[in-house]
Amino acid sequence: MNYDLLFYSVPAASIIALVFAFIFFRQMKKEDEGTPRMREIAQYVREGAMAYLKQQYKVVVVVFVILAVFFAILAYVFHIQNPWVPFAFLTGGFFSGLAGFVGMKTATYASGRTANAARKSLNKGLKVAFRSGAVMGLTVVGLGLLDISLWCVLLNFFVDEATLAQKLVTITTTMLTFGMGASTQALFARVGGGIYTKAADVGADIVGKVESDLPEDDPRNPATIADNVGDNVGDVAGMGADLYESYCGSILSTMALGASAFYAVSPEMQFKAILAPMLIAAVGVVLSVLSIFTIRTKEGAGMSQLLKSMSFGTNLAAILSGVATFGILALVFGTETNMWWQLSCSVISGLVAGVVIGKATEYYTSHSYKPTQKLAESSQTGPATVIISGVGLGMLSTAIPVIAIVFAIVLSYLFAIGFDVENMMTAANLAQGLYGVAIAAVGMLSTLGITLATDAYGPIADNAGGNAQMSELEPEVRERTDVLDALGNTTAATGKGFAIGSAALTALALLASYIEEIKIAIGRTAGALINGVDAASASILDVMAEYNVSLMNPTVLAGVFIGAMMAFLFCGLTMNAVGRAAGKMVVEVRRQFHEIKGILTGEGTPDYKRCVEISTKAAQKEMLVPSLIAIIVPIITGMVLGVAGVLGLLIGGLGAGFVLAVFMANSGGAWDNAKKYVEEGHFGGKNSECHHATVVGDTVGDPFKDTSGPSLNILIKLMSMVSIVMAGLSVAIEIL
Repeated sequence: MNYDLLFYSVPAASIIALVFAFIFFRQMKKEDEGTPRMREIAQYVREGAMAYLKQQYKVVVVVFVILAVFFAILAYVFHIQNPWVPFAFLTGGFFSGLAGFVGMKTATYASGRTANAARKSLNKGLKVAFRSGAVMGLTVVGLGLLDISLWCVLLNFFVDEATLAQKLVTITTTMLTFGMGASTQALFARVGGGIYTKAADVGADIVGKVESDLPEDDPRNPATIADNVGDNVGDVAGMGADLYESYCGSILSTMALGASAFYAVSPEMQFKAILAPMLIAAVGVVLSVLSIFTIRTKEGAGMSQLLKSMSFGTNLAAILSGVATFGILALVFGTETNMWWQLSCSVISGLVAGVVIGKATEYYTSHSYKPTQKLAESSQTGPATVIISGVGLGMLSTAIPVIAIVFAIVLSYLFAIGFDVENMMTAANLAQGLYGVAIAAVGMLSTLGITLATDAYGPIADNAGGNAQMSELEPEVRERTDVLDALGNTTAATGKGFAIGSAALTALALLASYIEEIKIAIGRTAGALINGVDAASASILDVMAEYNVSLMNPTVLAGVFIGAMMAFLFCGLTMNAVGRAAGKMVVEVRRQFHEIKGILTGEGTPDYKRCVEISTKAAQKEMLVPSLIAIIVPIITGMVLGVAGVLGLLIGGLGAGFVLAVFMANSGGAWDNAKKYVEEGHFGGKNSECHHATVVGDTVGDPFKDTSGPSLNILIKLMSMVSIVMAGLSVAIEIL
């Protein structure tokens, strides 16, 4: 078997993804941007988005330089850190930021062109918006696989260990650390972008819709441009950086667990286990590209038809990826043992869980189904019942995703060990079972190229509707963009559910990877033993015994409570940040209505730039505290409570964060689509009392679904990544 040839198919797949991303970008740029007014509006949004991103990257660069210097001191002065960590950290952050930048740049060029395409037909508008969203999806997977491939080649050349088995473990655990750079960049992008967009959105809704009865995206509303800018910096750049980090994290953690699980077997088996997740991801890239071409619709299609069209492409990619997995793993592991089909079934567990979570999210948030229709119906008794019903809906919606993840974890573990239930907790089966859980996360994210395309499509369609409204295009154009926007709300909610679900499996794999990093940190001490066993040969059970990690250990329990608290603390900080920023926006919009004559009659021109400045400054200021807390708390926990406390922290954060994120994302999505349902003519239609009640619900739901909720899945992974990178410090302090 020529394993080198198989390996180089991975960077080849990444180049295919980037080539098609470039092709789709060029095709989008060739589309007509429309009338002079449409071009003007698109330019306003483009300039605002780029100005924000430039300012955000200035802040992020400072944080990254400080952290890189800190890691360098730990590595080169105190020798308790891998010397490659500072460089891996910086490259992870760079590629994550680059993925978000490319996606946002594409989206700001695509929205006006989508609106103009919708003047011709619904299918034309869908095609332009979706292919533009595909640029983001393919850029993320392309850059992710390219970064992983380059680090494999680089470390293989420079790393030198006593044995090949130790070398493979060192390479894979070192590569894990660039995930912290990706996670840190993703959190800043998500939190900052979320605060920006929701400050503008809430301000525009409260003063524009509720107080002044202006339509959505009315050019007379001073916060409209900032709102449209926010859709790009939050839902495109933020989501791109977020899923880049999930995608890379799942592959890297699986590689690290594979190198460890088969350490005692042979270096060849280790290499197979390392190669398998990369090949699954590579084939998923190719299948995503093929499935993108299948998405189209007929003119006059309703919401259900559009959903079927979008689902066909994503489901096709998932099915083909599942089938291909059996061939890939048979090729890698051979058919002499059962390993190939056992791990293939683990991958299928992750794929099925991803589909189930997506369908459940669609059911609870789309106004094509009863839950959101019932939520809209509750508006007949006012905004209070809309809020109560939305909170209840979000809580109920957590059941199916949690059960799906539980089944995925248990089944992927059992499949990986051949359902050897009697011996499922032996050291060998534990390592192999956790590898199965990790590769299930890779399976869930293998078709990210098309899944993320459906998500990035949403804000493009939303901005297209804004452009159509502000450019005063024909009513049928706005009707088409509203249909595309409603679909975008559902695909965005589905994408958030998918991101949260994948984060749960990835974080569990990272939890096991943290234990592996602890082994390596102890191994740096000459003659170090773990539970009486040489560090290199110690199992996960040996580490757990060494640090007395059990539910009866008060240190572990303390960590669990801190981790659960972190999810709520983080949400509280980000929700309040949106509230403060939105308050400033409300004051500014009211001021302009009062002081600039003729705005409401269309004779005066609002000061759009002032609102953009308010959102930009608020986002930069407010994003620092929650983002830095997510980095600092795992470090302090490791220093005070040690390894056992950190494991408790990660478990508590994962459990509470996952459920809370699903609740917030689904409540917010349902409130948004309940408003859309009323606007379509139900329960009195636009400007009715029911409409005003659903606008209040939508306003409350904005930070739920676009700021706090989606940021939680980054929080639980970032805490894991920080813990992995700082494992050496935790061990060193505990030894002292």
